[in-house]
Amino acid sequence: MAEKINHCSFCAKHKDVVGKLIVGHNVSICNECVDLCSGLLKDKKSTAKKTPTIVIPDPRDIRDYLDEYVVGQPEAKIVLAVAIANHYKRINNPENEVVKSNILMIGPTGTGKTLMVKTVAEYLNVPFVVADATTLTEAGYVGDDVDSLISRLYQAADCDIERCQRGIVFLDEIDKIARKSESATVSRDVSGEGVQQALLKLVEGTKIKISPTGSRKSDATIEIDTSNILFIAGGAFVGLEKIVKNRIQGTAMGFGAQLTTDAVVEYEHVSPDDLVKYGMIPEFVGRFSSTVSLHGLTKDQLVSILTKVKHNFVEQYQWLFDQDGVELDFDPESLELIAENTLKTKTGARGLHSELERILLPHMFDLKRYNKQSILRVAISPTLVNTPTTLAQENE
Repeated sequence: MAEKINHCSFCAKHKDVVGKLIVGHNVSICNECVDLCSGLLKDKKSTAKKTPTIVIPDPRDIRDYLDEYVVGQPEAKIVLAVAIANHYKRINNPENEVVKSNILMIGPTGTGKTLMVKTVAEYLNVPFVVADATTLTEAGYVGDDVDSLISRLYQAADCDIERCQRGIVFLDEIDKIARKSESATVSRDVSGEGVQQALLKLVEGTKIKISPTGSRKSDATIEIDTSNILFIAGGAFVGLEKIVKNRIQGTAMGFGAQLTTDAVVEYEHVSPDDLVKYGMIPEFVGRFSSTVSLHGLTKDQLVSILTKVKHNFVEQYQWLFDQDGVELDFDPESLELIAENTLKTKTGARGLHSELERILLPHMFDLKRYNKQSILRVAISPTLVNTPTTLAQENE
């Protein structure tokens, strides 16, 4: 006959000193131990669910913040702001299982694609990396494989896995990895279609193992889930407008065909099929459901970039000159001429920096001599724009 159990098997307390003793086969537990175990399980469950949340931004606030740093592109700012807000709604409510919507930015070079994404990342205070798609190759080939993007994001997140998994990756020059033709390639295309294939799972969402130090030789690895990392791809897609124009206007052949005009085709008209014809594989295009279109900048917008946005180029160079006690000013006509020269090169806002360097280089070279010769102000006129020259006296 089995011995009657009178004590709790966990705390050894007698049944007379506890509220209730639950007896099983050769084992027992008191109500106090049940309460203790229940509390431990609740604490573990709440700890597992405790994940940091990002305050869902108001799209209007994002747009207004972008306006301080980026000139023009009003439609693009609205599309980007809404896409960003929806992305973080999805992250904060994973039970709804909303499909991730990555973003594709299409527009001429120098229109602010990288700046817009970088500015949004700063506004949200999330880790951010820019990757040149032309440097990526398939795993096993010389170059950076696609997993290196996540290693860089992890470093940008100060080695915080949770922050890394909510960061933003900007894939620049994405149009440069288009395959050469619409048909599948016979030979290996390790920096084109192959890279698109390698990016598919990463962009959609998968778990990958990376080295915490970024070294490929390291044995230690950590697992990163890319499901909540926002991927934004950008490219100029030179020649895409011809594909769009042919689709919209059709082809004119024969004596009775109507001749079409050389109407300007806007990037808003771009369809997924146009991108496939350009050389992007359908699976890759399908993972970027939000499309942001940017337009070339006008002369007035270029002048605004020079003088009005936060941290504008003129203020930056004025600060540099001020370090040597020299004041820098620009005539209004000179600013317009700088913008016109940049328009001719078709390099957008990026070209403004090069143009200013060309104009100001002789002066920056002689700033110390300016100070010694009591030349305390440099006024850039159209003449100094066309023919950059120093103001310092040669006999000094």
